[in-house]
Amino acid sequence: MGLYTDPFEYQFNSNLELLAKQVVEGFITGLHKSPFHGFSVEFAEHRAYNSGDNVKNIDWKLFARTDKLYTKRYEEETNLRCQFVIDTSSSMYFPEGAYHKLTFSVQAVAALIELLKKQRDAFGLSLFTDQLGLNTPARSTTVHQKYLLTHLEEVLRAPQMNVTTKLDVSLHQVAESVHKRSMVVIFSDLLTTAPADQDQEALFSALQHLKFNKHEVIIFNVNDKAKEADFNFENRPYQFVDMETGELLKANAATVKDAYLKSYGDYRKMLELKCAQYKIDLIDADIAAGFSGILSAYLIKRQKMN
Repeated sequence: MGLYTDPFEYQFNSNLELLAKQVVEGFITGLHKSPFHGFSVEFAEHRAYNSGDNVKNIDWKLFARTDKLYTKRYEEETNLRCQFVIDTSSSMYFPEGAYHKLTFSVQAVAALIELLKKQRDAFGLSLFTDQLGLNTPARSTTVHQKYLLTHLEEVLRAPQMNVTTKLDVSLHQVAESVHKRSMVVIFSDLLTTAPADQDQEALFSALQHLKFNKHEVIIFNVNDKAKEADFNFENRPYQFVDMETGELLKANAATVKDAYLKSYGDYRKMLELKCAQYKIDLIDADIAAGFSGILSAYLIKRQKMN
């Protein structure tokens, strides 16, 4: 398990922070212009006045400027702790190139951290492969935000090949280490080299552990939909490489497509059924679809926890 050290020991690259700010600002602007205009982002300082709220908490100065009623919110009212858990195993570097599943996950988490920071909620970060690596506590400070973004930048600068996944082992550790009644947000392709039955049983045992410890759980199933879900390859021979084991498979795409799609579809249905049974949000996260769906899913879950 990674040791949480003094954040001032790390230099911070501002590129990821800038992208996160732009994503969140664009998302909030879009919310106000969309059919979801009634679904607002509630910041720590204020929220819209609702009938029955204590009139003592109305911010009359803000009313004078905006002609709208807002009540002041206090720190204890926004005491959410959110732990981001990112799969950094080799399969997350698919597809090869600058923009892969891990790039998408890192940028999505950076944007979510920015949103949490605006709401004065606390955020922590866990990185895992076949074991849990970095595992920080949840805090809400700017220094902590910069510390986490620095680690996220480092992940993208140091790709690791032939590193396998053991999501269940890491989730058991996360379940025990994070504060009770937290939101645990997992970014993973949910792909593993373990036997299917064995892996499924272990994964859902770990998810049950999270729920038993009163955590709310969102799983973003990160994928390149065109290639991994739809198997959109040309009708010609390919050499497929398992990025976690290095194993090679030579096959014609058209020959194996039907069997692949059936296996993938069966696996997804099983995941959906189990997650519904445990009241866990399972959300497809196509790397080509942008971040608005990620931020929306978080806000919906956040409102349910209020």
